[in-house]
Amino acid sequence: MKSTLLLFAIVLFMSCSTTKNTKESMDKAQNTAMETKKMIENGFLAGTISVSTAEGDCPFTIKVNGDEGSYFLDPINLDETYKIDGEKIWFTYNGLRMMNRCDKASPISIKEIQKRAE
Repeated sequence: MKSTLLLFAIVLFMSCSTTKNTKESMDKAQNTAMETKKMIENGFLAGTISVSTAEGDCPFTIKVNGDEGSYFLDPINLDETYKIDGEKIWFTYNGLRMMNRCDKASPISIKEIQKRAE
């Protein structure tokens, strides 16, 4: 009888914690979706910092996944805080009319930038 009661208590405890974790995951996903919608409405793009040490390549680029595929931007004024490979960011920018510093990316000037929580 005691072992049955103990087994029931363990199953009950496990189901409660699983429900809590599922609810937390759903809340986090919903918050992320709301943040994404808000940032896009405010003119921000989602990007990921890419670091390269290859000769002739830009040392830091921002990879953007657009509707027609991925493309790279070359930020000329990227703050040291964001020079981390794989860093996910939100940013706005101005295009620049200058010669490209590398083949794969167009030069830009960042207007606003912040870390993305994804």
